[in-house]
This record gives sequence, structure tokens and C-alpha cells, in this order.
Amino acid sequence: MEFLQLDRSHALAYKALMLEAYALSADAFTSSVQERIDKSDDWWAQRIADAKAQSLTFGAIEGGELVGSARLEFYEPLKNRHKAHLTAVYVKPAWRGKKLGRALVKLVLQQAAQRPGVALVNLSVTEGNTAAQALYASLGFEVYGTEPMAIRATDSYLAKVLMYQMVGDSAGKRLGDP
Repeated sequence: MEFLQLDRSHALAYKALMLEAYALSADAFTSSVQERIDKSDDWWAQRIADAKAQSLTFGAIEGGELVGSARLEFYEPLKNRHKAHLTAVYVKPAWRGKKLGRALVKLVLQQAAQRPGVALVNLSVTEGNTAAQALYASLGFEVYGTEPMAIRATDSYLAKVLMYQMVGDSAGKRLGDP
């Protein structure tokens, strides 16, 4: 298994992986297949090869196949640059239970800690997705709130559990600590 930062050459594989994610795990994502299926291949390439360096996308590759991903997005506004957002974590069903998600999230956390000024990584996980929430908690993420009606599912609204972890020089601290 190879874990690496994705680049433009991975755009089509990443597009296929994320469209699968939106289809098979629709409630886990705020984007949908309908919103993303018509995006150009160049849009997907730009998404993983961000020229502004405001995001990094990582993948797990086995036998030339992209089987998992995780994305780290950095905030641009000056007053928010101390934060990064973990998103687009997905592992193909056949590869679950092999600790790929854990390895990808750890890689993202390492990258966040290395970025100057980043002190906190946050994420949201759909309420009821106990496997994902347990994974994040086991890696040190803590719940700090819940956003009600965060996404609209087919016949209901779903909340998002908001989690965070301090990184870099801030690691080990909790929100509100001096």
C-alpha cells in the first residue's frame, strides 16, 4: 500500500473514487453525485493540484488503484489561518477494516502540524456515522458541538457532529486553554 499526495495525474481516479463515495455513502458527504458528475476533468485536476496551496489531497493506492482518500483544506482569511479542515475521507468498501482510513487521517494530521501557523484541524461527521466518529475520536479528535439540519437527505435532515484536534505546538491543548 502506498500513501501519497495526489497530483493532476490522479484526477480521473480521484473523480471516480469520489463519485463512488457520493453514491455509496451519500449521507456522509455534503456534495452529491448530481452536483459533481458534470464537473470537468480539469476541475477535478485543479481540485487535487491546488495552485494556491490551500488544500492537499492524499490517497491510498494499491496495485495502481486509488482505494482511499483524505483532503485537508486550509483557511485563507487571516483570522482563520490557524485552522485546517479535514474532508473527503473515503475508503472503498472492499478495503475497509484494514486501517487505511486511520493511516490517511494520520497523514493529514502530520501535514497540518507541519504547516506554519496551523494549530487546529476540524471536521464534521454525519450524526449516526458511528464508525467514522469512533475513528476520529481514537485519533484524538474531540466533539465541540452539533450542527442541526446540516444536510438534507432524501426524506429528512441530518445533523453534523463537529470535532477538532489541536496540532503542532498546540497539540495536547483543548479549546479555551491559554
